[in-house]
Amino acid sequence: MKYTYVILFFLVFGSALSQDLEENIYVTTETFNANRTSNTYATFLINEANFKSNLKTKEEFFAYLFFLVSKASYLDNINQQTNAISVYEKALNLYNTEKINTFFRYDITEYCLKPLGVLYNKIGDYTNAENTIKQYIFLAEKQKNNTHRISGAINLAQLYHTVGKFDSSQTIIKKGLDIKGLTNVQKQKLIQINVNNQIALKQIISNKDIPTKNTIDSYHTNTLETEYNLAVNAQDFETALKSLRKITTKAYTENTIDARGLAKLHVKKAQLQYKLNNSKASLIELKGALKLLLPNFKNQELPKKEDLYPENTFIAIFDLLADLQLNDNNALACYDLSFYVSNLLTEQLTSQEAKLLHLTTNRQRSESCINLLFEAYQTTQDSSKIIQAFTYAEKNKGSILKETINKKSLLLLHPNDSLLLNEQSLLHKQERLTNSLIKAQYQKNANHINTLSQDLTTVSSALKQIKIKINKAYPNINITDISILKLQEKLKKDNAILVEYFYGDTAVFQFTISEKAVHFIKIKKNTAFDNAISNYIDYFNTSSGINNNIQAFTKDASRLYQLLQFNHTSAYKNIVVIPDGFINFIPFESLLSTSTSTKKYSNMPFVAKNHILAYNTSASLYLSASPFKYDASVLGVFPVFDNSNSKLIHSLNEAESIAKEVDAKFLMYDNAKKSEALFQAKKYGILHLSTHASSGTFSVPANIDFIDKKLFLNELYSLNLNNKLVVLSACETGIGKIQKGEGSMNLARGFQYAGVENLLFSLWKINDLSTSQLMSSFYKNYSKTHSAFVANHLSKLDYLNNPEISNIKKSPYYWSAFSYYGDLTPESPSDYLKYFLFTIIGLSIALLLWFIIRRHNHGKHA
Repeated sequence: MKYTYVILFFLVFGSALSQDLEENIYVTTETFNANRTSNTYATFLINEANFKSNLKTKEEFFAYLFFLVSKASYLDNINQQTNAISVYEKALNLYNTEKINTFFRYDITEYCLKPLGVLYNKIGDYTNAENTIKQYIFLAEKQKNNTHRISGAINLAQLYHTVGKFDSSQTIIKKGLDIKGLTNVQKQKLIQINVNNQIALKQIISNKDIPTKNTIDSYHTNTLETEYNLAVNAQDFETALKSLRKITTKAYTENTIDARGLAKLHVKKAQLQYKLNNSKASLIELKGALKLLLPNFKNQELPKKEDLYPENTFIAIFDLLADLQLNDNNALACYDLSFYVSNLLTEQLTSQEAKLLHLTTNRQRSESCINLLFEAYQTTQDSSKIIQAFTYAEKNKGSILKETINKKSLLLLHPNDSLLLNEQSLLHKQERLTNSLIKAQYQKNANHINTLSQDLTTVSSALKQIKIKINKAYPNINITDISILKLQEKLKKDNAILVEYFYGDTAVFQFTISEKAVHFIKIKKNTAFDNAISNYIDYFNTSSGINNNIQAFTKDASRLYQLLQFNHTSAYKNIVVIPDGFINFIPFESLLSTSTSTKKYSNMPFVAKNHILAYNTSASLYLSASPFKYDASVLGVFPVFDNSNSKLIHSLNEAESIAKEVDAKFLMYDNAKKSEALFQAKKYGILHLSTHASSGTFSVPANIDFIDKKLFLNELYSLNLNNKLVVLSACETGIGKIQKGEGSMNLARGFQYAGVENLLFSLWKINDLSTSQLMSSFYKNYSKTHSAFVANHLSKLDYLNNPEISNIKKSPYYWSAFSYYGDLTPESPSDYLKYFLFTIIGLSIALLLWFIIRRHNHGKHA
C-alpha cells in the first residue's frame, strides 16, 4: 500500500514539477524578450544552465526551442553571428531529434531556418545557406505553404546570383514567378534579380535591351538598381554614383534596410569615389560604413582586431582602405585586417566547397601584398621583404589541402585522441554525403536531397563544435607560417633548389630558394606571356602537335624557359617546382635550356637531361612531407576494357613489365572492380592504376574508370589511403579546373587529399605504347634506386636514349607527360655496389687482423 502512495506522490508532484519547469522556461524567455540587455542576457544564461540538464518531456523541449530561438535572435542583433548560428543549429537539431513537429504546430521555417539561411549568407557559408534554403523550400512544398515557397525562391535566386551561378538563379526565378500568391513587391524582387543576372551575363548592356513590356504591370524595368548595375558594367562611374546616392537616400528615408545593408551601400559609394579618384570622399564613406558595423568606432585609423567579427563587408572596407594608403606598411596593415576577418569567416566553414569560394579574393589580396613588397624590395634591397612576400604567396597555396594534411598529421601524433578520431569520421561522412547529394541532384530526387541537406547541416554543426574543442586542446594547430631557415635546411639535405611561382592577374612572381640564397623576381604578365604559355600547352593536345613543326617547338620551348626565368635553377641537379595557375600544366622537363637547330630529339638540350624534377602544391607541403620509404609491393589495377572500343591494347605489356621488376598482385579485366581495388589497396605500398581517366567537365568532376564504375574526385575526399606511392598510368590525371589559391582540382589532388604523399600522374592523353615503355623503365629503375623521384627521371632518359624508338616517337609528347609529386628520395646504392663495398670492408678487416696477428707473433719471437 505504501508503494502506491509513493507512486501517486511522484505522479502528482512530478507532473507539477514538470509544469513548473516548462512554465519557468516560458517566463524566462518572455522576461528577456521584454527587455533585451547585456545584464538581462547574463541572467538569461544563468537560468538556462539551471534547467537545460533537467529537460525530459516533449513540452519542456518545446519550451526550450522557444528559448533557443530568442537567444539566437539576440546574438544576431549584437553582431555575434557565429554564436547565433550555433544556437540556431542547436534549435534545429532539437526540433528534428525530438520530433517536435509530430506533437506541436511550430513554424520552424519562419523562426529558425530563414534566419539561419540569412546568417550563413552573411558569413559567406554559401554551401550551408543553399542547403538550408532548400530544406525550407522542400517543407513549404510538402505543406503547400506558398508564402515560404516564395521566400525560398527569392533567397535562393539571390544566393545563386551572389556566388555567380546566374543560370541557376534564372531557373529558380522562372519557377518562383509561377507560384500563386506573389505580391507585387515579391514579383519585382524576383525580376530585379533576373535583370541583375542578365546584366552580369552581358545579355543586357543598356536599358534598350530590357523588354519594354512585362507580364507584371507593377514592375518598373528602369529601377535605380538597374541603372546602377548598368552604369557600373559600362564603367560610367558618375552615373552609377548618382543612382547609388538616390538608393541610399531612399533606404535611410524609408528605413527599409538594416545597419549591415546600409554599410554595404556606403562601401559601394566608397568604391565608386575611388574609381573617380576622390580619395577623401571614399575614405569618408568607409568610415561611415565602419561606424554602422561598429557603433563604438571612434574614427581612429583602424579598428582593433578584437572588435571585429565574421562579416564580409569588413573585407571590402579594409581592402579599399589599403588601396587608399600612401604608406606601404599602413596598406599591409589594412590587408592583414582583411585576412584576419577572412580567417574568422573560414573558421566557421566546414566544407571545402564553401572554402573554395573565399579563395579568389584572398588570392587577389595576396597579389597586392606581394606587389607592394616587391616594390619596397627594389627600393631598399631589404631581404626581409622577400620573406614577407613569400609568406603571402604561401598563405593561399593549397590552403584547404594543407589544412586536411595537418589534421591527418595531428591524428598520427595522437592516434587515440577521441576528438581527432571523431573529427576525421565526421569529415569523411561529410564528403560521402556531399557526393551523394551531387548524385541526388542529378537524379532530381527531392526527398533524398532534403534528407541529405539536413544531414549535411547536422554534420557541419557537429564539426564546428568539435573544432572549438580541438583548438583549445591544440592551440598551435593553426600556425601555418613557413620557416625559410627550415626550408633551406631541407633543401641542403636534398641538395636541391626550390622555385615557386605565384600566378597573379597582373604579374607572375617567382621565388627561388636554395640553401644559401633567396631571390625574388617579377615577371611581366601580358598578352605575349599568356600566349607563350597557352601555345606551349597546345603542343601537347595531339601526338602530331610537336612533330608537325619541330623548329617552331624548339624556338617556343627555349623562349618559355627564358620567360619563366628557369635558368636561375641551372646550378642544381635537383629542382623542386611549385607551379601555379596555368603553369601547373607545363611539363618543365620538356623545356629547352638553350636554343637549338637540331631536329633529333635525343640531341636536344631538354631540362630533363641535366635536372631531376619533383613538383609540389606548396613549399609548406614539401617541407612537412614524410621521408619516402621504399616498398616494392604493388597492387596493379588493369581493367583493360577488352571487347570494347576503349580497349587498352598495351596495358598487358605494362602489367608484364611491372611483374618482372617488383612483387605485384594484379586485378585484371573483370576483377578490376572499384570496391575490390580500394579494399585491396590498403595492403600494398604502391597502388598502380592503368586505366582511362577524365579531367571532368563543368558539371561532372574528374574521374577514373574501373571495370564496373567510375571513381569521382569527390569520392576520393572521403577515403583514407596510406600507400607510399600512387601511380596514375591514365590520361589527364593531373588536369582539372584551376581554382585560384588551391591549384588544379584534379585526381592527383584527390589522392593527396586522401593521404597519399607521393604521386606519379599524367598531364595529357598519352599514347598507350609509350606509357607501357615508360612504366617498364620506371619500375626497373625503381627497383635499382629505391627512389620514385630518381626512377621517373631515369625512365625519361631511357626512353630518349632508346635506339629502337624512332625520332618521331621521341617527341616530348610521348615521354614528358608524367609528373612526380613527392619526396626527393636520393638514389640508394645498388646491390652490386653494396656487395662491392662489403667485400672491400671485409678484406680491409681481414688485412688489419692479419697485420695485428703478424705483429703480435713477431713481438713474441723477438
